[in-house]
Amino acid sequence: MAFIFRSVRTRLTLWYTLLLLSTLVVFGILAYYVTGETLSENLDFSLRAEARWMRDFIQPQASKIKPGKRSIDMILNPRTRKPGPIAPTGEDSLAAESDEIWNQIFRHSLQNTKKTYFQFSDARGRILHRSYSLGTDSLAVPDTLQPGNIMLTTVYLNGEPVRVAATRDRNFTYTVGYPIGDLRELLDNLFSIFLILIPGAVAISVFGGLALAKKALQPVDEIATAARRITAENLDQVIPVRTGDDEIGRLTVTINDMIRRLHGSFAQVRQFSADASHELRTPLTVVRGEIELALRSKKTPEEYRRVLESALEEILRLTTIIDNLLTLAKAEQGLTQPNFSAVDLKDLVEELYEDSTILAQWKHITVSLESLSSMTIVGDRVRLHQLFLNLIDNAIKYTPEGGAVVLAMERKNGAAVFSVRDTGIGIPAEDQGKIFDRFYRVDKARSRELGGTGLGLSIAKWIVELHRGTITVTSEPGVGSTFVVRLPLG
Repeated sequence: MAFIFRSVRTRLTLWYTLLLLSTLVVFGILAYYVTGETLSENLDFSLRAEARWMRDFIQPQASKIKPGKRSIDMILNPRTRKPGPIAPTGEDSLAAESDEIWNQIFRHSLQNTKKTYFQFSDARGRILHRSYSLGTDSLAVPDTLQPGNIMLTTVYLNGEPVRVAATRDRNFTYTVGYPIGDLRELLDNLFSIFLILIPGAVAISVFGGLALAKKALQPVDEIATAARRITAENLDQVIPVRTGDDEIGRLTVTINDMIRRLHGSFAQVRQFSADASHELRTPLTVVRGEIELALRSKKTPEEYRRVLESALEEILRLTTIIDNLLTLAKAEQGLTQPNFSAVDLKDLVEELYEDSTILAQWKHITVSLESLSSMTIVGDRVRLHQLFLNLIDNAIKYTPEGGAVVLAMERKNGAAVFSVRDTGIGIPAEDQGKIFDRFYRVDKARSRELGGTGLGLSIAKWIVELHRGTITVTSEPGVGSTFVVRLPLG
């Protein structure tokens, strides 16, 4: 049972059914209430109109009626179904004009529903005319009824409530009534209809909702099935995209984009693992080979010294690689906490300029400072020193003897712009977008010969991003390269 309620299809159907049920119940209550109020208002309006009609019809002809001498009940003859006069009291018959008045009233009463009660009485309370359905009973009129007004009230006739509209003039009282039980019966029928329709609608919504939810969620099941078949070994596969720009289609496109990113990330991880293994294996192989050669035969102290110096050089190389990898790993995990403070860039570049002239001496490379503006930014001085030094060191490494390296620090468009321009071997256009990747080298043999680890530019890019800046390169093979770092001054 718990598994059923964990299904999205079941929960969706239940929520839909609950919403429909709530809507139908609220609609039923409002419909029942509004219908009852409307029927009551329409009944009162109809009763007022009938009472007003009786008064307006009788008043101009009141002189033709002599209630003091005789009274009459107009009933429907059970055999002919036509109105006929019966005179239970009085000595003489009514005049022809008086008969015509009663006949017109009776014919008017036939136009209404048979349950509408009409009663006409004189000032003394004697009933002069009433509808057949009243029989010998009468509609009691409150004594508080004032002449000219129309009073709406509820009275009881044979124990049943009757809604009554009554009006009075100085000679007669006009009363029209209708049994309220008919309205209640109509409302009860409406209530019964709701009791039948609402459960039926809920049952239809349950089964229909399950079918629709299954149909709507079927593409999701297909996506899940296709996604299960995709593993780390076949990330080149994608999920078929449904036609149409709907939610399922956008979900499929998003998942495919994620798979492509994972594929790229896995490829980078594999490449990184291979490159790291290669970079670490090379110095270890060198150390092992030299030590094995040293152990095979007896050597002079000077020869042992050269072996140890070579082993130390390779160990230092290994240490540098491992330190750089740890730096990048901590940066990716957010474990490196920068020490931001105000940094005088002019002072920092002057210091680097002096160091770079010393580094370039052994290759007879000329290092010059083209421009130097005074400015201060908020940053990590140690990391900025590492960034600029990496760029200068690369420029010196890949510039042939007798070449030149030019440094510059300028203020442009609200940013501090540091540039390093060299006359080195340059970088092919197809490699310029990859040089910031780990262990990537344009000329791997020469880079290893020069002592590069393939991680310097990766660290440089991380430091630039740490300071919310950008780093770009423009280069031409055989001419040289220019690295430009832009750091915001704000």
